[in-house]
Amino acid sequence: MSPPSLIETHPNLSESSAPVALSYELFPPRSPAAAESLWNTIRELETTDPDYVSVTYGASGSNRDTAVELINRLLLETTLRPLAHLTCVGNTPQELAEIIGDLLDTGVRGILALRGDRPQDGTPPVPGSLRYAQDLIELIRRVEQRRSALLCAGKIAVGVAAYPTRHPESPSEEHDVEVLLAKQRSGADFAITQVFFHTDQYADLLSRARRAGVTIPIIPGIMPFTSPRRVKRLGELSGVEPDPQLLARLAAADTDAERHRIGVRATVDLAKAALDAGAQGIHLYTFNEHQSALEVLDKLALPRHSRSAGRRTAILQRQLAS
Repeated sequence: MSPPSLIETHPNLSESSAPVALSYELFPPRSPAAAESLWNTIRELETTDPDYVSVTYGASGSNRDTAVELINRLLLETTLRPLAHLTCVGNTPQELAEIIGDLLDTGVRGILALRGDRPQDGTPPVPGSLRYAQDLIELIRRVEQRRSALLCAGKIAVGVAAYPTRHPESPSEEHDVEVLLAKQRSGADFAITQVFFHTDQYADLLSRARRAGVTIPIIPGIMPFTSPRRVKRLGELSGVEPDPQLLARLAAADTDAERHRIGVRATVDLAKAALDAGAQGIHLYTFNEHQSALEVLDKLALPRHSRSAGRRTAILQRQLAS
């Protein structure tokens, strides 16, 4: 009988506490004024030392150039690590491989692999184009393999989407979990959830996913509930019904300050419920605004790793120079 391994002789290693991952979502600015506001937000968020910031773009990559420009500036002018969104609908493997290569050449080491929205006008897909996020993941891994020497045999972090409630095009929540499991098998490293509004929805997703064999981290995507208009609109776009009690409390608020306080409190409660359920991180949808995100973060008091002296010095020097 072989002796136990070092890992087996330390059974509590897997139970040791780990820092909670923190990330934000940004989108490319649509005007010079929006760009100025965004960069103020970026500087404020940078002080919290997030693990990464995701950079999204419009349907079918409509503002991909602007997104790439933002990613380049994040890499050159900040200490932030960008996670580049990439959708595959309407793009051939050759086109996507070139885009992936360009992202890697700029220094990107994280990609959020998404299917993307299908054309609303019923336009048939481009012949040979990819149709599913699973195909995109496999393509990213192939590009990574061809570039392993350039990456010092490193690995690209590939994220995917997960759905706490049934995807609008899915027959069931069980099917959504099967799709997530297929993404994991294709090489996904972690998942970020779409928005959700009820405290039990993340826990239910995590339970169903783990029973099905999904082992990758599933990070809850949290939206600050400080804008009733935004809550309703995002609910319409995602097909997720907002909490009617929350909407009623927001509508009954007498002042903007009270409405803001109610929204932050509800957001913190949602994030705490996700953490209590076993979430390994929090991903905040900022809508390019920092105030609500930072208030939520402050009230959560996440167990975070200490910012390195080098990163802290770089931020301080840039603040002094500005």
